[in-house]
Amino acid sequence: MAEAVPVRCPACLRENGYTAPVFPCACGSPVHPPLDLSAPPVQLTHRTWSDTWVTVRCTSCGRESEWPHPELGCGSCGTVVLIPVHPLERVDGEYEYGSGAGTAGGAAGAGAGGPAPGSAPGSAPGSAPGSAPAAAARPGQGQGSGQGGAGRGGTGGHPAHIPPPPATPVPRPAFRPVTIRTARDAVATAALYLRWLGFRDVRQPDGRPIPSAAVDLRAPGLVAQVDPTTAPAGLRAVECVWLNGLTASATSVYFSLAGYTKEARARADELGIPLFVMDLTGMPQPVNDPADALVGPDA
Repeated sequence: MAEAVPVRCPACLRENGYTAPVFPCACGSPVHPPLDLSAPPVQLTHRTWSDTWVTVRCTSCGRESEWPHPELGCGSCGTVVLIPVHPLERVDGEYEYGSGAGTAGGAAGAGAGGPAPGSAPGSAPGSAPGSAPAAAARPGQGQGSGQGGAGRGGTGGHPAHIPPPPATPVPRPAFRPVTIRTARDAVATAALYLRWLGFRDVRQPDGRPIPSAAVDLRAPGLVAQVDPTTAPAGLRAVECVWLNGLTASATSVYFSLAGYTKEARARADELGIPLFVMDLTGMPQPVNDPADALVGPDA
């Protein structure tokens, strides 16, 4: 397990302890984002999908995967900050972690000095993932001297009065399931899936889950319950997670290994509770319309 590091909140200057999350690589080895502690954390004021993910390379097999960008909620003032990470830089045909300031959302990514996480090989520093390399300036275009050069406005070769074409949206990376063998695996898989959906700071309970009881998962704006038992979840279980979410003014979600009773399905549809079923391969599947809406069209 990675060691906790101090992170100073830029709003109230309080130091918070932060431990980088550890994710399972496809080869089975644990990986975690390489934090850049030399760069200050960036306050998160506007969330975008491209800033939610960071490219991390497995030190065992060399596989590069997209994982949630490290972020922390201040325990004093509640400010959410993105923690910079070392970007991958191309060196002698291979990608290595750079030593410069890491990326932390759009604000820090523009001055990182290396390619943004997930960007294509050879793309310009700070360019959007999947975008083409910037075209070289043509002689006499945007480089003229005096009034001739200053009069050629616009961005990317487009005149000032014509806006550039919209950027291509970044698709959501595929979810990588984790085989479920124990109740602890079920809870970890649900937490990983919620992070994949975009929920941040998903907190797992301490200790080993009790096989005969459901387990709560919490995140800002989220209350989830994971039922690792072999009996279908009933009406009371669905109503309880709905009440917990209502009390916390948060979205309620339910995960079950054995499915749901007919009454529970009907009640969840009435209350708008997303229901998911997990099989032993670790791939959650939505079973009602609220769950489909939560996953969205990019899944």
